[in-house]
Amino acid sequence: MHALLLSQSGVSFTVNRKKEVVKYIKICTGLVVLGVCMTACGQKKNQETELTRYTASFLNVFDTKTDMIGYAKNEEEFSAQAELVKKELTRYHELYDIYNSYEGAANIRTINEQAGIMPVKVDAEILDLLEMGKEMYAYTGGQVNIAMGSVLGIWHEYREQGIDDPKNAALPSMEALEEAASHTDIEKVIIDREHSTVYLEDPEMSLDVGGIGKGYAVQKVAEYAKELGMDRLLLSVGGNISANAQRIDDTNWVLGIQNPDMDSDEPYAERVKLADACVVTSGDYQRYYEVDGVRYCHIIDPDTLMPASYCASVSIITADSGKADALSTAVYNMPVEEGRVYVEKLQDVEAMWVLSDGSKIYTDGFSGYLEG
Repeated sequence: MHALLLSQSGVSFTVNRKKEVVKYIKICTGLVVLGVCMTACGQKKNQETELTRYTASFLNVFDTKTDMIGYAKNEEEFSAQAELVKKELTRYHELYDIYNSYEGAANIRTINEQAGIMPVKVDAEILDLLEMGKEMYAYTGGQVNIAMGSVLGIWHEYREQGIDDPKNAALPSMEALEEAASHTDIEKVIIDREHSTVYLEDPEMSLDVGGIGKGYAVQKVAEYAKELGMDRLLLSVGGNISANAQRIDDTNWVLGIQNPDMDSDEPYAERVKLADACVVTSGDYQRYYEVDGVRYCHIIDPDTLMPASYCASVSIITADSGKADALSTAVYNMPVEEGRVYVEKLQDVEAMWVLSDGSKIYTDGFSGYLEG
């Protein structure tokens, strides 16, 4: 392997050129661990031009690690494409950020700051995301709610405090959570396409697009990468994985889905094969804190206002990363059998649950994606 640290426009990332056969290389962190099984040298004749497989990695976009695997004529071509992909991901990250402001740009935080005060003029990418959020609210029976920021904000504060000071970790009161939940009516998120504005009618409301934002961005950036000529690309943003087409040898990409038991000697719950599809996992094993020995994850059930605990993880496979992201959150919040029945009714969606004892449950069509 040849690794080269490049710096372009003040951005550094690593580009690797593969010359050897590799199998199940663990190259990313997040809910889904990315593995790739290559044949030959990762090269194929294409109109008498040899394409070589390259990987690029960079940090801190959507507060996680991004990995991409694709093919190009040379390092310079791939690194230029990777730079453009990073720039586009960064743009989505800044637009969907609820914690930080960015000069010259209105984002989700801006909308929250103007709740009950005035509409905020925003870019089309925010309007598109919020409209999708409303659609997924209806699609999942309210299990994904982008207007639930008031509740999620409380849990975020307690989780951060519990991580920083484990001995004094505590749970928020149900009284505080129920008061916050009274400000989560998604119908009070007013989207005005004509004027490109968003207005939160309730001054105590806030948006949190964490359940759909990263997946939606991955989908849009994967489509953008195709426009750049990256037709065969595997893109992983903190475990939200999108596979454009097949690998250069016309075989499917092979992915290892993270085992939620982080102490296990087996890193993968399953290995799946994908092409023109996405896989997203929601689980209790990365963003959590403990109170009196009990783990509380970051995924909050809108019905109970408490972290869901029906399983250790849920993985969703479907064609659209934004939809997969929303569904993984929604199904994680459902009792397993209820979630299985729900997913079985959806077209072109498959799911796998890993239970706390390590056992697994699949929808009927999931086996078609399993390796071997």
